[in-house]
Amino acid sequence: MAGKLIVLEGVDGTGKSTQFALLCDALRRRGVTFRELSFPDYADDSSALVRMYLGGEFGGDPDAVSPYAASVFYACDRYASFKRRWQEDWEAGGLCVSCRYTTSNAVHQGAKLAGDERRAYWEWLFDFEYRLLGIPAPDRVILLDLPAQVALANVRERGEKGDIHEGDADFLARSAEAAREAAQRYGWTVVPCAEGGVMRSREAIHEDLVRATGE
Repeated sequence: MAGKLIVLEGVDGTGKSTQFALLCDALRRRGVTFRELSFPDYADDSSALVRMYLGGEFGGDPDAVSPYAASVFYACDRYASFKRRWQEDWEAGGLCVSCRYTTSNAVHQGAKLAGDERRAYWEWLFDFEYRLLGIPAPDRVILLDLPAQVALANVRERGEKGDIHEGDADFLARSAEAAREAAQRYGWTVVPCAEGGVMRSREAIHEDLVRATGE
C-alpha cells in the first residue's frame, strides 16, 4: 500500500524552512506519525553535485548550467534518499512530509525556460523522476507564494552569502513566475505569504499551511 507524500514549496525568501519546522511541530502535537524529509540532503554524499552546482563550480550564473543537467544532480540525491531512508515507510502506507522535492526543480530549473520549452521540460522532469527513477510523486504540493520583490528583500535582510540562485534577483523573479505557472498547471495548493505587498505574519501563514495539508 503506497503512502502519502506532502511537499512544501516556495522560492528563496518565502520562509520555507521556518514554516516547515512549525508544520512538523504542529503535526507532532496532533499525534500524527510521519517521516520528515528535506531536499537537497546537504549532509549526505548524494548531494555532492548539487553543492558544486549551487557553489558556482559549474558557472556563477544559474543559466550557465542546463536545467536538464542540474535536474539530474538533484534527482540522484532524492533517489538515494528514497532507497536508503524512506522507501520502507512509504511502501508501508506511511505519511512523508518534505521541504522541497522534485517540484523545486520545476520552479528553479523551469525558470531557465519559457513557454513550450518550459512545459516540455516539466513533462520530462516528472516522467524522469516518478516513472523512470521510481520515486514517489507527491499527493499534495503546497506553494508558499510571495511576490519576487518581497522575497528578494527577505533574502537580503538575512545578510547571508547565498548560493548562485539566491544572489540573482532576476533569477528569483523568474522562479516566482515559474512557480505560479506550475501551481496552476498541476493543481498545487497556494498559500499567500503577503498581502498588499507586505509579508503576512508567521502565525497567519502557518495556520493556512496546516489547513492546506488536510492532516
